[in-house]
Amino acid sequence: MALELPENVVVSQLDQLASWCRKNSLWPMPFATACCGIELMATGASRHDLARFGAEVMRFSPRQCDLMIVAGRVVMKMLPVLQRIWEQMHEPKWCISMGACASTGGVFDTYCVVQGIDRFIPVDMYVPGCPPRPEQLIQAIIDLQDQIQRGGTIRGAEFETAQRQRTKRALIELPIIGQPQPWQSFATGPRPARSTP
Repeated sequence: MALELPENVVVSQLDQLASWCRKNSLWPMPFATACCGIELMATGASRHDLARFGAEVMRFSPRQCDLMIVAGRVVMKMLPVLQRIWEQMHEPKWCISMGACASTGGVFDTYCVVQGIDRFIPVDMYVPGCPPRPEQLIQAIIDLQDQIQRGGTIRGAEFETAQRQRTKRALIELPIIGQPQPWQSFATGPRPARSTP
């Protein structure tokens, strides 16, 4: 004998319910440094209306946000601030790299501009363009919401994966003083110091 559920009862899994709540209540933390920031502001305006997707509550306190949107170039002087804000955000948290400068350094191939923020913090979505249109950012948020709904768990196990926790590229590529470099092998030992006359 089958039981009929009342119309106001929905049966679901707890993980799916938690993911549905998370995806429909993203609170962005804007980290806008250049022209991409203007396009980011346009997404919240009446023409594009980011509120339709539940992500219009932009907060400037990292403890109230769960989505960081890095829009524009990031220089080495700003990098510690970016990393501090990212560390202060509570899990679960996501990151969107908006524009060519944040994703790859863009046209600024110089020593002071970070050549991709994914070297320092994990990035979930990339938005190409210089600058990208507001529609592209909205599409990235929709894609991120789909990703949250598909893989989310109530305990946040998706953030404990090796992919998310691996050492960032900058710590692998850049030399660390006092540690053996790739050109040094343990068989031959470190390079001999130069003798001064």
